[in-house]
Amino acid sequence: MSAMFDQGFHHDGSLDHVSTLAPEPGETVTVFLRTPRTQRDGVHVRSVRDGEPHFDAAVIDRETEDEIWWRADVTARNPITPYRFLLTGPAGYRWLTAAGLCSHDVPDATDFRLNTYAPPPGWAADATVYEIFPDRFASSSPPGAVPDWAVPTAWDEPVQGRGPLAPRQLFGGDLPGVTERLDHIASLGVDTLWLTPVFPARSNHRYNSSSFDRIDPLLGGDAAYRALIDAAHARGWRVLGDLTTNHCGDDHPWFTAALGDKEAPERGRFRFHDEEPGYETWMGVPSLPKLDWADDGLIHDMIDGPEAIVRRWLRFGLDGWRIDVANMTGRRGAADLTREVAARIRRAVAEERRDGLLVAEHAHDSTRDLDADGWHGTMNYAGFTRPVWSWLRGPQTRLDFLGVPAQVPRLSGTDAVATMRAFSAQTSWRSFTHSWSILSSHDTARIRTVCGDGSLTEVAVGLLFTLPGTPMVYAGDEFGLEGSWGEDARRPMPWSRPDTWDTRTLDVHRTLGALRKKEKALRQGGLRWLHVSEDGIVFTRERAGDRLLVMAARAAHTPVRIRLGTEAQPVYGGAHPLLPASDGLTTLPCDGPAFHIWRY
Repeated sequence: MSAMFDQGFHHDGSLDHVSTLAPEPGETVTVFLRTPRTQRDGVHVRSVRDGEPHFDAAVIDRETEDEIWWRADVTARNPITPYRFLLTGPAGYRWLTAAGLCSHDVPDATDFRLNTYAPPPGWAADATVYEIFPDRFASSSPPGAVPDWAVPTAWDEPVQGRGPLAPRQLFGGDLPGVTERLDHIASLGVDTLWLTPVFPARSNHRYNSSSFDRIDPLLGGDAAYRALIDAAHARGWRVLGDLTTNHCGDDHPWFTAALGDKEAPERGRFRFHDEEPGYETWMGVPSLPKLDWADDGLIHDMIDGPEAIVRRWLRFGLDGWRIDVANMTGRRGAADLTREVAARIRRAVAEERRDGLLVAEHAHDSTRDLDADGWHGTMNYAGFTRPVWSWLRGPQTRLDFLGVPAQVPRLSGTDAVATMRAFSAQTSWRSFTHSWSILSSHDTARIRTVCGDGSLTEVAVGLLFTLPGTPMVYAGDEFGLEGSWGEDARRPMPWSRPDTWDTRTLDVHRTLGALRKKEKALRQGGLRWLHVSEDGIVFTRERAGDRLLVMAARAAHTPVRIRLGTEAQPVYGGAHPLLPASDGLTTLPCDGPAFHIWRY
């Protein structure tokens, strides 16, 4: 692929190119387009207002030695206002959309977007999230009485990742154990905790909740949750809960009442039928009866009522929610209430906590569920996790991905970046950057197992902390923990066995986590792809004149030469300063696997 994407034409939704990320309805927003100096005229912005295209001529705002910055105004007429750039002149007829430069007409699906819905909380753009699976993170004391469903398991015993024991093994992690380990989490540059469910349930994962009204006593109960939240808040951190809106456990009082009495008011919260097991479930699992969001009582008790689940735990101290199985919530056959449910939850969050965050689980294409008055972002498995895995998968590694009936392919950097761009082009910059970038989670293999070695893992961690999006670190990745699928990856943290820690991987997480926290360009900057090839990826993150050049390589490769216009000083990776040659081009290192960052 060319060393210069889109022939030097660039626009994205960052603050260098858009005057505001949170326009009010009807507000005029100034947008900026960068072009080569050869584009002296013929620049228009096309926006869609009330369904009709509208064209405005752009004017030259300023010029540099290498480019022209064009300026135009777009009115945020509708809740989502799409816009793109039309380029005419000696080079011909072209459009620039979020998908890139194109010489033929394309649908509006990849247009840039202005979003007038209430924005995510200000802190979220700078956040780094740490996922904790409570049963496997840390235990503050020896376990007490064990419930009848559980099989007590010593901390260092193997995880039974398949079969009937998988959800029943109880290792005894608890909330005080999390509180005791906050210093370790802080060392990673983390400022936001996400704990998978902490409500009582007859499983170690607790996604089959038997109650939403209290914290599982096995984890320490309400008091322990309160202590953890207070300790996190004392550090200036945020804590996110995990709420399953698609289903509950088959021993939840709502379901047992509905099952036992056809006239019970709770009956409408579920869908009963004649096929086994007699009611709608999540993915055919009888212990997970699916909730029916057409029921007013469910809406009242879960979202709208004064003591509704969404609201009461925000008042308790949570800073927002990660919504489990959000992509299926409210969807069943002809019924599609997902956006309505998301909007209701968002309103409840905003009413209880003005700066509350709402992020949705979504394992494939989430774009049709974003840019509405609902989720602030999603877990970006499709647009980040899968392309990163596909590029950095170890040559000998064989894994599947979240139920796809094929091994994860090993793709070129060109195809991996094309995947990232295809998904990011379908949403606003705001939704894109507030979605979570993920290398591993409790539902996937571990990134160390995917890559097969520490050097490729370093490249993956580098991309996690330098590409747009909210980095989410799954507890244990920093130690190089392994696991070939979700349950297998839920191995307890090896606190008592530091000899098993991959200290290089730990240092990489700490160094890059601190770098992202320090550099505004990495948290809020725009993104320009400069070069991709089979084994190398080069891009720039920039904000208000501060520019970072990033190079990721999965193997040694042909040297890449790009035009920087100035000397570049190393920030990460140990590379030497970069100096332009007499022809104005700079040669980048060709080693690999490697990850480098320079300031220029």
